[in-house]
Amino acid sequence: MPTTTAAASPKSSSALPWDFAALTDSGRVRANNEDALSFDPALGLAILADGMGGYNGGEVASGMAIALLQASFGRWLAHAGAQAHTRAVRRALQAGVDEANDAILEAGVANLQLQGMGTTLVLAAFGPKRVLVGHIGDSRCYRLRNRKLEQLTRDHSLLQEQLDAGAITAEQAAQSPHRNLVTRALGIERHVDLEMHEHNVLPDDLYLLCSDGLSEMVSDAQIFTVLLQEIGLSEKATLLVALANENGGRDNISVVLARANSQLLAA
Repeated sequence: MPTTTAAASPKSSSALPWDFAALTDSGRVRANNEDALSFDPALGLAILADGMGGYNGGEVASGMAIALLQASFGRWLAHAGAQAHTRAVRRALQAGVDEANDAILEAGVANLQLQGMGTTLVLAAFGPKRVLVGHIGDSRCYRLRNRKLEQLTRDHSLLQEQLDAGAITAEQAAQSPHRNLVTRALGIERHVDLEMHEHNVLPDDLYLLCSDGLSEMVSDAQIFTVLLQEIGLSEKATLLVALANENGGRDNISVVLARANSQLLAA
């Protein structure tokens, strides 16, 4: 049976003016769930990882990535403070990625059953006026703003490279057998860059982080339709996962939603 977990952010005076919800499901084909996710309203940090590797390697890699990155960023933020400049946030996130990458590599060397494990990663650091989005691999971030859905990340994948080079069309890409071959992952090489981009924030912006278990099974048009609905974030997350399962559920499915509430820019 697939396992499902869901959560929405608590309301508190110390939390940033963002509302969160998250959901992960093993899908209809996989026996275990190698995705992992977390969000921490106090840190303003959401992370999603899609693991890969034999035995339980993918599950271990994604879990390690989430735990180590959240702990690293939490330690840094406690020292630097919430008003730290974006450049410092970028350095802190890359330092956390470096730490997680080393740990995953070392765990793979120490345990033959975990050898070759790795994970994709997408994260977002949410501030009152800006969002810093980072990713490795083909886990994605979308933003819904003013009734327009935009993909903010560009997959690190063989398929994307072929599309960029004009070697294949979008129609051919949809049928490609190489859809899941990533060109960048955490825990595979000695160093990996977290690609990061900064975005300004408007009230009611809605961000979606997702694994390819969602983006491969649910079209952008379907995602757009769900995100536009006048329902709560948890309900939106549930509908997205249900759509992925209805369309086949061939992979683990994970989503994190974050919405800038109407008081965001009031101050």
